[in-house]
Amino acid sequence: MSDIHNVAVLGFGTMGAGIVQVVAASGRPVTVLDTDQDRADAGLARLRAFLDGGVRRGKLTEAGRDELLDRVRPVTDLAALASCDLVIEAVTERADVKRDLLARVAAVVAGDALIVTNTSALSVTDLAGSVPNPGRVAGLHFFNPAPLMKVVEVVRALQSEPGVAERLSAFVEDLGKDPVVVKDRPGFLVNHLLLPYLNDVIAEYDAELASAEDIDTAMRLGLGYKLGPLELLDLIGLDVHEHATRSAYDATLDPRFAPPPLLRQMVAAGYHGDKNGQGFRTEKGNAQ
Repeated sequence: MSDIHNVAVLGFGTMGAGIVQVVAASGRPVTVLDTDQDRADAGLARLRAFLDGGVRRGKLTEAGRDELLDRVRPVTDLAALASCDLVIEAVTERADVKRDLLARVAAVVAGDALIVTNTSALSVTDLAGSVPNPGRVAGLHFFNPAPLMKVVEVVRALQSEPGVAERLSAFVEDLGKDPVVVKDRPGFLVNHLLLPYLNDVIAEYDAELASAEDIDTAMRLGLGYKLGPLELLDLIGLDVHEHATRSAYDATLDPRFAPPPLLRQMVAAGYHGDKNGQGFRTEKGNAQ
């Protein structure tokens, strides 16, 4: 049983809204910080739309939806986070933005409040350096979509105090998820393995080894994956993958992480996958 009760989430975008839903569904109050009221309202609307879909599919009652939404409090003032036991950062994947925000949050919350980042590619150890008492900082990496994906990586920064990973693992289990404790390495565990695989697929597609459809079919049926790699890239976002793999390459200089030329070209052309209808498998402007 977790000792974490009052939770704050920084950022009410797609990832933030998913984390908010998961935490609120566990019965905890969630304070959600965003930069202005319009963004906070948009995040709440995004969350409501996702829950409405669950109601239509019979996965959730209307009363259950309303109770969950009642536990969510969008705010725009950092001072509203003062009583939180745990703060989960889920803003844009820019180290400077995250460092600045985490430092400002640390000045507001209690000295023993846990502060975690949902980054998928940046160094948790580096981000922890911007926070007084960095021993309370760790990574809590949810996967998208957070309400559906079961695994959460609990990332130990070099500064993380003994016991922090255990407290966060108990919290993750309370959310109905499966925690995996990992070291702070580029890509952590899942993306450390996934990024080179996806890069290899892009390179083979560019070399015309097979069509996008046939590559996905072969990997789904041959290895039992739920999604083919090019379908997955479109879902993740080509721009998101390019940023993640570039960050991992910059941190390691390992050529396995270097963004393939076709990926760089597609992102430069504005191809971002499902979110704008242009990618490897999307109907509009696909790369085939």
